[in-house]
Amino acid sequence: MSPVSGGVRRNVLADRHVLVSAGPTYEDIDPVRFLGNRSSGRMGFAVAAAALDAGARVTLVAGPVALPTPPGVERRDVRSAAQMHQAVMDSLPADVYIGAAAVADFTPAHVAGHKIKKRPGDAGLVLELVRTRDILADVARHERRPLLVVGFAAETADLEHNALAKLRDKQLDMVCGNRVGTAGSGFESPDNTLEVYWAGGHRRLGPGPKTTIATALIDLLAPRLPAIPEHH
Repeated sequence: MSPVSGGVRRNVLADRHVLVSAGPTYEDIDPVRFLGNRSSGRMGFAVAAAALDAGARVTLVAGPVALPTPPGVERRDVRSAAQMHQAVMDSLPADVYIGAAAVADFTPAHVAGHKIKKRPGDAGLVLELVRTRDILADVARHERRPLLVVGFAAETADLEHNALAKLRDKQLDMVCGNRVGTAGSGFESPDNTLEVYWAGGHRRLGPGPKTTIATALIDLLAPRLPAIPEHH
């Protein structure tokens, strides 16, 4: 077990803009059904609060979650992956982007205008799904790319391999691997453990409450930001 920080250092992110995405996305099938996931948004909201405590101006792009906005954080609510992509891009430039949201990789190609009814004789329902736009990759190659782009990799197996592949393929600065589908960690849990990777480095944060893990993550990434020029 790796210890986590007891408290974020005040003002280490002063004069910085931190952009965080959190929660799930809901991809509508018809007016009453959608495809989604189990993300509660707690980790991303905790990261937003920790960045604010460190002195940053924080923009939080939130999927559909039942969480209060951390006081002082600017929040933008979205529903779908497409809406989250647009909101994140519209919120640039930022010094740091932390993509903690669990964004759908696929969305229905067509959304029914009325509730899809089950009819006698129906053997099943086939949905055509199409890829959504990759928010993390698009931020990492954006002309206004943040100084630090941090991703999350929620995995059920081969966590290190998959997290490092995401770090490389999406050209991230850091990636936070977290194991999901197990009790006491990940989605829908107040606790978490993060395996944080960057080029040539690794740090385990946790296990512990997501609020504590978020503080430790901010303490870990803040020193990796270049100093603000004196004329800034």
